Amino acid sequence: MTGTSGSSATPKPSILTADRPEKKISNEMARHSSLELEDLREAPRAEPVIKPTQRMLAACSGSLLTSLLVTPLDVVRVRLQTQAAEGASSAASEVLSQTRSTFKVAELGVSACCRNATFWINNLSGVHSNTACIATPHLESCLIEQTAQRKFGGTFEGLVKIARYEGVKSLWRGLSPTLALSIPSNVIYMTGYDWFRESPLSPFSGLNTVASPLVSGAVARVFSASFVSPIELFKTRLQSTSSADSGNFRATFHGVKTMVANEGIRTLWRGLGLTLWRDVPFSGLYWYGYEEIRTWLKIRRESAWTLLHEHPTGILPPETRQPKEKSHQRNIFYDSFLSGAISGAAAAFVTTPFDVGKTRRQIEGARPGASAYRNMSMLGTMVEIYKEGGIKGLWTGSVPRMLRVAPACAIMISCYEVCKKLAAEVNAAEGGSAAEAERA
Repeated sequence: MTGTSGSSATPKPSILTADRPEKKISNEMARHSSLELEDLREAPRAEPVIKPTQRMLAACSGSLLTSLLVTPLDVVRVRLQTQAAEGASSAASEVLSQTRSTFKVAELGVSACCRNATFWINNLSGVHSNTACIATPHLESCLIEQTAQRKFGGTFEGLVKIARYEGVKSLWRGLSPTLALSIPSNVIYMTGYDWFRESPLSPFSGLNTVASPLVSGAVARVFSASFVSPIELFKTRLQSTSSADSGNFRATFHGVKTMVANEGIRTLWRGLGLTLWRDVPFSGLYWYGYEEIRTWLKIRRESAWTLLHEHPTGILPPETRQPKEKSHQRNIFYDSFLSGAISGAAAAFVTTPFDVGKTRRQIEGARPGASAYRNMSMLGTMVEIYKEGGIKGLWTGSVPRMLRVAPACAIMISCYEVCKKLAAEVNAAEGGSAAEAERA
């Protein structure tokens, strides 16, 4: 009996219970995470003091890096959305109607009759031949093959065909207007979001932490999109053409100039309504998702750090424990990158129909058949696209858009946050030096 009652008593901690605290740590992490997440949602995000010029420089650096890396995907996205409005037969008819007897290589891209002789030479030298190809009995097959070269079935196929038939440099077509577009746009966008979200002078300073990123991101995007809309119009038209077309930059500029002369300066903001329909909900969804995901990642990591380093049952020996601030600095990039990629991809997919409509409206003066969208409202454009291609038509180019937006958001926001952190450290060091000088 004694042995039985002794065995039913509460056992003392043993090496199997005291030295293996995984279950206890898991429960503690869940409790800490839920409590701290609620605390962070109630309290505004604390930001270090950073000068406006430093925020602008951070946005510029992120814009430059992002544009260099994701422009090829943007080129493919525009081509896919452009060709969705045209069938292969209409493309062939367009080429046939341009001339009856003589076709230049520069106009046809790399034609079937000349490609084998000039493909490797032109790609190695970077020079496109202007040698004329006289019409032959095989002209029809030449045009059919030419049409196939410009027809893309997907993102990867588009990247390969553009690089092969137009040259690798063509993947960065429109990089100059892209930089001219992205740098001022992101400077206004990122600094505007920070101001609307953090400044006590902001009209949205009284919003809670759930509504604040939604509203701040949407309003900041309205200002930035309105400012750069003419540049985006030019960039979209330039990217929608094949680089094999001679003088496309000059022709695009002339087309925009003619459009302004005929229809007025307001045409430079053509498609702005659709741009706002795409970008405003995108920005709201993106910033809300970004803040939520980043907060969640931060809470989970800090809860794990606390339990592993400070909790009595922590499993890391004291000599391996790192300062909390050092751990936080090291993870700023990871948190921002992952949060930006996930939130950006989700928001991009949801708003793809508006991106398709915007592209159709902006190229209406550059492509035959696109004039059907002239003077249409946003809803009318969406309905017309749905009639032509159904649900699939509304999400044309969604994959290259997501592949472009996800890394673009990740690179932009992580670079921006890291640069802000470096600026805050520089300011703190300068402030400490000034304080020491005053005391001396």
